Parts: sequence; C-alpha cells; structure tokens
Amino acid sequence: MKLSRFPLWPAHQAADPASNDEGLRNRVIAAYGADAVQDDRELAQIVEFAARLCEVPIAMVTLVEKDRQRFLARKGFPGLETPRSTSLCAHTMEGQGPLVVPDASEDARFAEMELVKTDDGVRFYAGQPLVSSEGVPLGALCVIDREARPEGLNALQREGLEVLGRAVMRRLTAERDAAFAKNRIEVSELRTRQLAENLPVYAWAANAEGEIEYANPALYEFLGVDDLSDFDSAALVHPDDIEELRAARTVSRASKKRWEAKARLKRNDGVYRWMILRAWPFVVGDEDPQTWFGAAVDIDDLQSVSDSRDLLARELSHRIKNIFAVISGLISLQGRKHPGAEDFVRELSDTIRTLGKAHDFVRPHAGRTENTLNGLLAELLAPYGRIDGKRIGIIGSGCAIGEKSATPLALIFHELATNSAKYGALSHADGHLAVEIIDEGSQVVVAWRETGLPESDEAGAQGAPDTTEREGFGSRLLRTAVEGQLQGKFTRRIVDGMLEVDLELPCDKLQA
Repeated sequence: MKLSRFPLWPAHQAADPASNDEGLRNRVIAAYGADAVQDDRELAQIVEFAARLCEVPIAMVTLVEKDRQRFLARKGFPGLETPRSTSLCAHTMEGQGPLVVPDASEDARFAEMELVKTDDGVRFYAGQPLVSSEGVPLGALCVIDREARPEGLNALQREGLEVLGRAVMRRLTAERDAAFAKNRIEVSELRTRQLAENLPVYAWAANAEGEIEYANPALYEFLGVDDLSDFDSAALVHPDDIEELRAARTVSRASKKRWEAKARLKRNDGVYRWMILRAWPFVVGDEDPQTWFGAAVDIDDLQSVSDSRDLLARELSHRIKNIFAVISGLISLQGRKHPGAEDFVRELSDTIRTLGKAHDFVRPHAGRTENTLNGLLAELLAPYGRIDGKRIGIIGSGCAIGEKSATPLALIFHELATNSAKYGALSHADGHLAVEIIDEGSQVVVAWRETGLPESDEAGAQGAPDTTEREGFGSRLLRTAVEGQLQGKFTRRIVDGMLEVDLELPCDKLQA
C-alpha cells in the first residue's frame, strides 16, 4: 500500500496565502492529485472553449510548482511544462483578479522572458487565477496569442474566462476530494491491517462463500501453513470438532448473523489446542454481507484448569455423597441402641436421604439434563405417590436452581411433604396435593395446596396460622430456610379444609 509522498492538505482547512511557503503550496498542490487530471477530458474541453471564446490559438490550465510550470490541459502548445522563471501564470496567480497583458514584449515584467523575446513568442496574454479554498495560489487558466492585442478582452470574454476558471477549480477540487478520501481509506486500511497483524489473537476475513481471504501472520504461524482455503478441514481442526465448526459457519452464512464455536486447532508442531472461534458479518446498510471477520482466542490453558476443577468437583461430590451415606448408616446403628426412638431415627434418616437427593440433583456431571424447581419437586415428592395430577400434581417449571439453593429447598419441601404424609392430604386416600410454580420474572411463587385434610384438629395438626404466637419446629424450620437462607417470604394458612402455603422466592437466590 503506497501513501502520498506529501501528507494531503485536508479539504477546506484554512491556510495563510501571505506566507509564501512553498512547502505549504507543495502540500496543497499534491492534494489535488495533478497526475490524475493530466490531459483530463473535462479540462481539455474547458481550454478548447476558452480559446474559441477569446479567439486565440493557445489556451492552457497551469499549475505553478516550485521550479516549473505544469500544463494540465493545453491547446496549441506542444510541451507539458516550462521553467517557472518563464511563467506569466506565476504573476497571475498572485493577483486578485484576471491579468491581461496586451503585448508582453512591451511589458517590463515579461519582455526578457525566453517565451516572449523571440520573433514568434508570446505577445497577448490573459489569465484567470486558480486559487484553492484555503487561499493558496495554484496556477491559472490562460489564453495566449502570438500577436499583440491592444484592445485586450471584451466584457463577455472577461466574464467567460472567470466562469471557466471556476469550472477548472470545481474539477480540480473534485479530484482533490477524491484523492483525500482515497488517502483516508488507505490510512484506515493500513491501520486496520497493522492492528490485525499485532493483535494477540488469531484473526482472519472470509468471503460470503466462507473462503478465507485474509489471515494475520499470527494465525499462519500458529497453523504452520500458507493456505487456509480449507480452514475447517481435518488437516487443521480436530476431527471431533469439525462438524460443530462447519455447522456454525453454515448457519451464520444463511442467517447473516455472527457465529461462535469451540474447537481444537492443530498447532504447527502437531499439538491440538482449544480455541474459541468467533466471526461476525460486515454489513453495509441492508445489503447482504460479503465479508465475515473472525478471531480465535487460545483457551487451552484455561480449558486445562477447567478440566482439573471439574475432576476435583466430581471427586468432592462423590465424597459428599459417601458422607451422606455414612451419616445415615451411623444414625441407623445408633438408633438400635435406643428402643422407642425409632420414629425419630426414621425421620432423621429420611431428612439425610432427602439432602442426598438434592445434592444429586445439582451436583456437577450427575448425568441430569435439567435442574429446574419442577424437577427437584418431582424428585422429592416421588416417594409419596405418582405425580400424575390425580393425587399429586405439579404445574410449571420456574427458573433454574443452583447448588447453594438446593439444600434449603430440599429441607423446605421435605418438611412440607413429611407433614402432609403424617397429618395432611397425603395421610389418607382422599387427599390431594397440588403444587403450582409461577414464574414472575424476578421471583418465583410456589403455591402449595392440600385439599381433603383430615377433619380432626386441622389447625393443630398442620401448625397454627402465622398470626398466632405459637410456632412449632417445622414452621420455624420453613421460615428460617425461606426467609433466612433464600431471602424469600413464607405464608401458611388453613381455610375451609384446605392448607395453603405460599413461598415467594427471588430467582437470583435460587440460581446462585
């Protein structure tokens, strides 16, 4: 990529025309891209018309540079340039209006110039200054005759030369703006390329068909290849990861959306390393994307750490499960030494087993496909009957639950289910338990409803309503778990033979 020798002068940026700084003039002239308009068709038409308008054989558009006068368009003159020392246009451009010289051979400023003092030299000259928008003098639109013209130009010719001079400047300015825009694009592309080549990631660009058109040196060096036409081939990607990578790219091209995949790329030494690969389409307006920009980040070290942590988590989970089993066994053994404590031992063992189920439900790599509140309830209520809506029904799923909330949730529902089996709806054949899980976005409401309670001592059996001063151990356990550990709200009431328990649980606590 080749940038201009002179930094381009920004369009319409003010300059000081009184400075006579040739360096400044060179920068401004370079910004007009003179090479691009050399013998330009539009400028040629302007000088042709200027010559006819002023009835002269010679007309030119000139740029006056440091050491030469350059002709961008000309009629009736063979050369492309002359020395600046012989330039009448150099005088014209420094004036405030048209310069008209009826006979240059009799003008002290020009009489000794090589182009004037010959027998067929310049006699009549008229020039319209060409000045940039910053006020920097550039050259002139001039007409020349080899015969003197004492009358100079008439009013129409003067006006026409001025109008044509403005047309020349519009053409030059259009080229300048185009050159400036091109330069900005080149600089932007160079900056982007250098950024891509020095980023600490592996970057590439692909076309709409998925073919890699560019990759930064880091990616070529990592893969040890010089051809990425088969980027998702078995030569570069682990065989087990190819299909996922290809599918992600295919879907992205069809949907015109970004894609992401996790895959192992083969390093130049044959070792596979885990990468996160992402690519996103470059979209202009509502047109279909023609380019996808991609990047790959090496996560192999993090993956190794993650694998080690997963292994440790599985081992700890297994040991915790064993601890539950040991505790349950110890309780059974100790219970045999205390006749009459069978009910207490049984309830305590049931609670320990419930905690074990809750741990199984959320422990890593337990083989489960879901960890919702619905799933945990179904797991804990399964010992009390079929969950088919006839005796026990569960509606809704709620938000996911995490490891921290599993234990208090297990205690809550175990306590409710145990009480129901002893004293409530599940204690006889005619009772019915319905649990509805209502997802309200920021919180989940669990509505526990038991119908068909035993007629004897309903309030005492199920625990006094919250409005009384008495509160049993079960109620205190529920309130501690709901309000203390999960920061929710717990209400319980018995109305017309129905037990109603409402648990309001914040989702952020459940998912923790």
